[in-house]
Amino acid sequence: MTPARWRRLMQALHLPPNTATFDALRAAYAERHRHYHTGEHIHDCLEKLAISRHLAPSPDAIELAIWFHDAVYNPYRADNEEKSADWAARFLNDNAADPALVEHTRHLILATCHDAPAHDPDAALLIDIDLSILGADEDRFLAFEHAIRREYRWVPGPLYRRRRGDILRSFMQRERVFHTEVFHGRLETRARVNLAGALERLQKS
Repeated sequence: MTPARWRRLMQALHLPPNTATFDALRAAYAERHRHYHTGEHIHDCLEKLAISRHLAPSPDAIELAIWFHDAVYNPYRADNEEKSADWAARFLNDNAADPALVEHTRHLILATCHDAPAHDPDAALLIDIDLSILGADEDRFLAFEHAIRREYRWVPGPLYRRRRGDILRSFMQRERVFHTEVFHGRLETRARVNLAGALERLQKS
C-alpha cells in the first residue's frame, strides 16, 4: 500500500490524487484489532493482481475493489463488506465517477463475502485473489489461521471451532475452491490439503 501505487490507480481511473482517502485507508488497515485483514493482505492481493491483470476485463476496477474490500473490518459485525462497499461508492460519487464504475466496484466488494459463486470474470478473479491464502504453503496458511483466531479471540473456543469449521467446510464442499483456471491450476490441490488439515485440527482442539 504505497502512495505511488495509489496515485497510479487514480491516474488510470482519471480521478484526482485523493491523498486524504489514501491516508484514511492506510489508517484503517493499521487498526490494532486487525491481525490478518491488514495492509499486508492488501499488498499481497495487489501483487497477485499485478501478475493476473490480463485475465480481467476491468483490472482497474478490481484494483480499486482490493483497496477498499476490507476497509471496514469489525469482527463483532457481519456487514463489513457492505460498509466497505458503501465507503468505496461514496468515494467514487464524491469524485463524480462514472455510475457504472460505482456499481461495478460495489458488486466486486460484495463478492468478497464469498457466499455465492462468481458470475462474471472480474468477480471471479477478485475472489480467487482474496482466497489465494487458502492455497499458500503450510507455514503461511497456519499463520493465517492463527491471525484469524486472534481477530476473533473474544469468541469462546467451542463456538469458534464450530463456526470456523462451517466456513472452512463450505469451501471444501465446493466443486472448485478457485474460479479461474490459473488459480485453480496453481492452488487448488494445496488449498484442499490446507483446509482438510485445518478442519482436523479444529476437531482435535
